[in-house]
Amino acid sequence: MTILVMGASGSTGRLLVEQLLDMGQQVKVIMRTPEKAPDSWKNNKNISIIKASISEVSEDEMADYIEGCQAVASCLGHNLNLKGIYGKPRKLVTNAVRLLCNTIKNNHPQNSIKFVLMNTTGNRNRDLNEPISFGEKLIMGIIRLLVPPHPDNEKAADYLREEIGQNNTSIEWVAVRPDTLINNDEVSIYDLHVSPTRSALFNPGKTSRINVGHFMAKLITDNDIWIKWKRQMPVIYNKEVTK
Repeated sequence: MTILVMGASGSTGRLLVEQLLDMGQQVKVIMRTPEKAPDSWKNNKNISIIKASISEVSEDEMADYIEGCQAVASCLGHNLNLKGIYGKPRKLVTNAVRLLCNTIKNNHPQNSIKFVLMNTTGNRNRDLNEPISFGEKLIMGIIRLLVPPHPDNEKAADYLREEIGQNNTSIEWVAVRPDTLINNDEVSIYDLHVSPTRSALFNPGKTSRINVGHFMAKLITDNDIWIKWKRQMPVIYNKEVTK
């Protein structure tokens, strides 16, 4: 299988790529600065590094990049600094999702393409009646107004839910929702849920970036896992160890 990965230079995207390579998959990555890629990627025949900025890629160019791919994955996110949060492009993730989906649909693939999006537990799945307290609703409204990356994440997932939906023959999708991201060196046991089991604001859980990468890779490569979660927004938490 060949997979195109967006956001491969990020903390989670890099781990997703390494998980896919460990599974023996062929991987394409788009990077603005390929020279920053790990040396292990540069010497690996199973990875192709494309030099480009996703915000400047045309649909025709994307069609070339997607050629031969059976899946795409996005770990795109905004850098957590003033320029990344308040600078352009403010709709980085949403625009990339739209570009990828439009390109896939216009290519008229014989078999549906898997699309895995890294999202967040701060975003509710509006296809479900996910409960949220008044206080959390109020604070999330303020965050939505003041922190542009949050509505970008919401709109990216909404595009998959609403524009691609449940019956598209060209694209099947999953939006993975981790909670507070942390760094761990190894994959650990994690729990998966249809909806959040705790408040992302008042009682957040923790999710290792490497666990997110592992789950996204398993979604892409394990058809049974894909069938279980496709067209949904699963939540992933590190399994809590009780003492």
